[in-house]
Amino acid sequence: MKYFFSLLCSFAFATVVFSQTSWQPVPGKIATEWATQVDPANPLPEYPRPQLTRKSWMNLNGLWQYTIIPRGSATAAPAQFDGNILVPFAVESSLSGVGKTVGKENELWYKRTVKIPSAFRKGRVFLHFGAVDWECVVYINGKEVGAHQGGYDPFSFDISEALDKGVQQEIAVRVWDPSNDGPQPRGKQVKEPRGIWYTSVTGIWQTVWLENVPNTFIASTRQTPDIDNQTLTVEVKVENLQLGDEIEVSAWDGQQKVAAQTLREEKKAVLSIDNPRLWSPSDPFLYDLKISILRKRKVIDEVGSYFGMRKSSLAKGTDGITRMMLNNEFVFQYGPLDQGWWPDGLYTAPTDEALKFDIEKTKEMGFNMIRKHVKVEPARWYYYCDKLGMLVWQDMPSGDLGGNGWDQRPGEISGRELDKDRSAESEAIYRKEWKAILDAHYNYPSIVSWVPFNEAWGQFKTKEIVKWTMEMDPTRLVNEASGGNFFYTGHILDIHHYPNPEMPDPRIFGDKPQALVLGEFGGLGLPLEGHTWQDSKNWGYQSFQNKDELFDKYAEFMKQLRDFIDRGLSAAVYTQTTDVEIETNGLLTYDRKVLKMPLEKLREVHKPLYE
Repeated sequence: MKYFFSLLCSFAFATVVFSQTSWQPVPGKIATEWATQVDPANPLPEYPRPQLTRKSWMNLNGLWQYTIIPRGSATAAPAQFDGNILVPFAVESSLSGVGKTVGKENELWYKRTVKIPSAFRKGRVFLHFGAVDWECVVYINGKEVGAHQGGYDPFSFDISEALDKGVQQEIAVRVWDPSNDGPQPRGKQVKEPRGIWYTSVTGIWQTVWLENVPNTFIASTRQTPDIDNQTLTVEVKVENLQLGDEIEVSAWDGQQKVAAQTLREEKKAVLSIDNPRLWSPSDPFLYDLKISILRKRKVIDEVGSYFGMRKSSLAKGTDGITRMMLNNEFVFQYGPLDQGWWPDGLYTAPTDEALKFDIEKTKEMGFNMIRKHVKVEPARWYYYCDKLGMLVWQDMPSGDLGGNGWDQRPGEISGRELDKDRSAESEAIYRKEWKAILDAHYNYPSIVSWVPFNEAWGQFKTKEIVKWTMEMDPTRLVNEASGGNFFYTGHILDIHHYPNPEMPDPRIFGDKPQALVLGEFGGLGLPLEGHTWQDSKNWGYQSFQNKDELFDKYAEFMKQLRDFIDRGLSAAVYTQTTDVEIETNGLLTYDRKVLKMPLEKLREVHKPLYE
């Protein structure tokens, strides 16, 4: 949006002190073409928060010092460091320049010196982290300013009081991550990668940045479109609002203001969006949003944002079958299971262009949806889904696996004995991070469904968690447990079946109003020499010898899928977007250099699914 693109060069407000030691990726594995485009002096320089833009900011990505030491052996930044690490790439990744495993017995320290300009002295200074896996403590000039647990949610600290009088400031970060030895959400990460389980990710893996705000500032917004009543409700959270201050909220279609409201004591605006242009995969139209705080008609703070007028719901057809609806119409939702892993950056795409590439290519192949699988992406990924028109199902990253039963057959089972008995600590960690993820991603119109559990991986208190999720966000559908244990709660019943597609039997439901979904199928593998993580012993659910055989089987699956839509199937998810490590089930190779089936043929076999 216009407010967003005007900010891309704003990090020039300040000079960052970089180490002069050279950096290079760790060799030995395949890499994407974007790896060569990574600039160690300025990696991932783009503005990291498209849903709440502000002009005064400073990117801290680049070379930091790092060291790995025994856990608990230091309460302040160590005197000696091992070398340089390229932030924001995880320490295990090639692009970090380190490529080392940390482990639960150790902790990872970062340190960096920055120069903060005098302009930042007016108001407050916040230090933002897009994501750090998993537990971190942050120090400014030796003073602890805050701690955080959670590998997938953005967080920040007000560091104003910890700044020294001079321009030069020291930032240190201590990180601990128990990987699969802990109960925390971790997705597909394990200490010893194998099969469908991949390399651990430890430390900073999303953009780190500074932001200067006035003493009275807009902290967040919560934007709720209502296409039936043609309104947008905007809840504005303001810190230190003064008596007499006004909050102006306005919606824009390009240069044309379409709605505005001025708030005084209340902080919720309801804008009338007459004859709204609805957001959808075929027309992903976004309105701009502008929020300002005025004091005696002078602008104190101002942020830019955007929104889409979109509705995600259920409806029962004349055949008695409940289906997923988009903007009050049935749209079959079909897309790949998207792991979001990179051979060079692991959790982190090498460049912004690379991050966008996967979404663009998925759209070009004729998909209209992505299931983001047990991982949460940087904010810019969702921005591109909003901009390009890609529906998103967002998984909660799995954790605390094992210890509960798994019965994938939909039927009349109580399910009680199949829920995992989590510890109080494990449950608290899950709830805290799931709520943080929901809150941080509420405003993205592309997200149409939340998935609190994948299969029976740590699935617990299913009915309670689903009800709680629906209460936190009543505007989206909730998929109780994709391919997991079924309690007939929430909006969706979702089975997994490999390799061929299947669907839940509508006859088992009776009066249960759930949409029928095939949450995973496919997994057709084709390892291509020169593009695999390892030279041999690669893995797929069903492997083929060449591209023609692979496409013929895939086309056969699409015909079966079309028949299921007529019988009441609302959506399907094919495994998967790319190969990941030794798993070769991707439509694309892991390095994104080869599409395994012809693009035009894929588009053609997908068209009947939407007709």
